[in-house]
Formats: sequence, C-alpha cells, structure tokens
Amino acid sequence: MSESVCEETGTATGAEIGDKTNLVNDIAGDAMPADGNIGIDPQALPRPEATNPYKLMWSYTIVLVAVHVIALYAILPWTYSYLFTWSGLILGILGHFVFGMLGITIGYHRLLTHRGFTCPKWLEHSLAILGMCNLQDSPARWVAIHRMHHQHSDHQPDPHSPLVSFLWGHMGWVICRHKELDRTSHYERYVRDLLRDPFYLKLERRDGWFFVFLAHSFVITLAGLIFGYAISGGVGSEAVRYAASWTVWAVAVRTVFVLHGTWSVNSLSHVFGYRNYKTRDHSTNNWLVALISHGEGWHNNHHAQPRSAAHGHRWWEFDMSWRIIQGLEMVGLAKDVVRPKR
Repeated sequence: MSESVCEETGTATGAEIGDKTNLVNDIAGDAMPADGNIGIDPQALPRPEATNPYKLMWSYTIVLVAVHVIALYAILPWTYSYLFTWSGLILGILGHFVFGMLGITIGYHRLLTHRGFTCPKWLEHSLAILGMCNLQDSPARWVAIHRMHHQHSDHQPDPHSPLVSFLWGHMGWVICRHKELDRTSHYERYVRDLLRDPFYLKLERRDGWFFVFLAHSFVITLAGLIFGYAISGGVGSEAVRYAASWTVWAVAVRTVFVLHGTWSVNSLSHVFGYRNYKTRDHSTNNWLVALISHGEGWHNNHHAQPRSAAHGHRWWEFDMSWRIIQGLEMVGLAKDVVRPKR
C-alpha cells in the first residue's frame, strides 16, 4: 500500500507524494490518443458483467426515493406556500456551494480521487465530511468507483457509461448492485491509499457515512426549529413550519440538486457537448453541467488531464471550484497543486 499523502501536520514527503501520484496515474492516468471512432456503437454498450443479473440495492433505493419525495413538497401546490421560507431557500442555495462544491467537487473528486492538490489532514477530513452530507456514499467507495470509471471510461467495465443507456449512465447504475464494488480486492486495487487512514476505514464499517448524512439533516432541522421559534416570538406552530421548511429546502431539495448535478457529469457530459482533446472515451465539455456542478462539466478537459485541479482550460470555461482551490493555495492551505499541461 502507498503511504498517505497528507500527514497529520498537513505536509507530505516527496516519496509519499510520488507513491500516491503513481497510484492515481496507474488507475486513472492521462488519456491515451484515440483515432476518432473508438469502435463503440452509442446506446449499444453492454452493462458491466458484474451488474448481471440486474438487482436493486433496496436500502439505498428507498432512501433516494424518500429524499426525492420530500423535495417534491417544495413545489406541490398544496404544500408550497406552507413550506416556503426565504431562509430555507437561501440555505438550500448556500448548501449547494458548501456541501456540493466543497464536499463533492473539491473534496471527493479533485482532492481524494485525483490528488490534484494536497492539504492539511484536518482540512481533508472536513471536506470529506461535507461530501458525506450529499448522500453519495462513503469517500472510499465514491473514489473507487470514479477511479474505475477513468480506467475503463465508456467501455464495458465502466460502472456508469451512458453508452449503455442515458438513464443507466445518469442514475440506473446507482441503484443496481455491482458485485465487484463490494469485494476486498476492488478496494485494495483502487483505494488502498485512502483506507490506510483510520478515518476513512471506520466510515466503511456499518455505513458510518450514512449516519453523518442523518446527523447533518437533524442539525439543520433543529436549527430551523430554533430559528422559527426565535423570530416568531415563541410561536410553536411557526417553529415547526420553519423546521419543516429547512428540512425540505436546505436538506432534501439541495441534496437532490447536488445528486443530479453529479449524475449529469456521468451522463450529459458523455453525450452532449464539444471536445478540446482526443481521448479514448466519449467525454465532452458541457456548459450547462459545468454551471450546475461548479466546473465539473468541462469533462473532456478532465479526462484528458485527470490530475489537473483546474477543469476549465480555455478562457471562457469558468471553473469556480478551481478558483476556490487557488484561494486555498494563496493562504497556504493547498499545496502541490496540479495545473493543466499547456
């Protein structure tokens, strides 16, 4: 196993960074040149063999359905007026940046998966905790799936290629049991670097990550209850209304929006858009996906240079996550930042 990149002090030795870089490059290295047509008939790629026969992961499916149903209450005519509060809406928008951008885009993806930069261990763990608040599985499992995607992108072993079908690439793969993803050998191959850290190892036991999601939901609901009680002068019914509003807007709606933003990178950004680079897959740059996922939609750029912490490579390809990483670098919290190869 490779050594951890970030020690408790937030620094890493050259050997440790080298070991970590080799692991990431071996699994999700720079894209290989392709001769235009890679020999795959769109919409005719078989599902990964490990997903046959199709079997739903019922526990995760039920939770996803429940969150989507709760989010619907924000727009239903007979519940909208009761559940809408400006504070709930504002917190939902802020949560998209705090939990979605910092947790998933910067934390799970650019830091943990590709090691596009290094940081103090306390910051790394904090970003991972924010990522768990989006109902997208544990850090190690998320990273393993994404590294596997880069290794086999748009070929049959790819866990979520939209060339199987658009719905499969968007969310069908999420609720389908993949036998390979639960094997020790899979974790040993793809995330042995993460699991050397007891923090990530503990989260794999008894679905610890899911209790982080539940805990953050409870805290937001309780905060809404207290806030509503305070601004209404102690009216209990208003306290309950604000608690319900914050649960719907700041938890459910925000979670659903972040989920579909992430899933759109897997689906839309492999079907619609333009390409700056020839890669061995069908990845594209999609401005709409980039907008709703804080820069992740510049996906062809990312597949061409996976370790780069910046996904926008042209002047008009705005990447907010990269700006945040640059800010962290300026104050000394991000180091060894990988930039695009010009």
